[in-house]
Amino acid sequence: MQEIVPLVLNGGDLTPVQTIPNWDRVPWLEETRAALVLDRLPSPRAMVSHMPYHLMLPSFFPSKAKVIYVTRNPKDVMVSSFHFHKMASFLDDPGTFDEFLNKFLSGEVLFGKWTDHVKSWRNSDLGDRILYMTYEEMVKDLRGVLEHLSWFLGRDLSEETLDHVANHCCFSNMKLNAMSNYSLVPQEIMDSSKSTFLRKGVAGD
Repeated sequence: MQEIVPLVLNGGDLTPVQTIPNWDRVPWLEETRAALVLDRLPSPRAMVSHMPYHLMLPSFFPSKAKVIYVTRNPKDVMVSSFHFHKMASFLDDPGTFDEFLNKFLSGEVLFGKWTDHVKSWRNSDLGDRILYMTYEEMVKDLRGVLEHLSWFLGRDLSEETLDHVANHCCFSNMKLNAMSNYSLVPQEIMDSSKSTFLRKGVAGD
């Protein structure tokens, strides 16, 4: 979604996603770097977050900001998170798979329990400002997802542009893009020898 939204907003121009690292192109709200880059981004800006609804900034709630909330099967979330914890030095060691599974189920992980997070956004007061998507939908029919997103974001993209964006944003192409695959992050912060950031990109792993 981090890759898709800027392309939908700018009419399919690939230049930013091929020249700007994704953390500067679509900054994380919970990282201090956001304060350094947000004011430089043209409106409408795309931002990303793992925050539960109740921890969003107070200014977010009365704003006109639109939200695309992506959920993924919690089994896949847990497996992906386990591998990410192994490679990211800024996260706790996950221990064994079974140990991490127990932490995940009890919510003793970053951003808390999966069920609480999903319920917080499902029970939001955002009305038509929020669009719910699943990772599985994106894997199964990325082109259809793009059409839905374009409508939600008020962008009228041509069939050719939608095909162009869908091709660029397929997992195999993103995995090769240094601006998107986190390979530019120093090894001591994210050790790709333990796991790549973009691993398999499948549903049901």
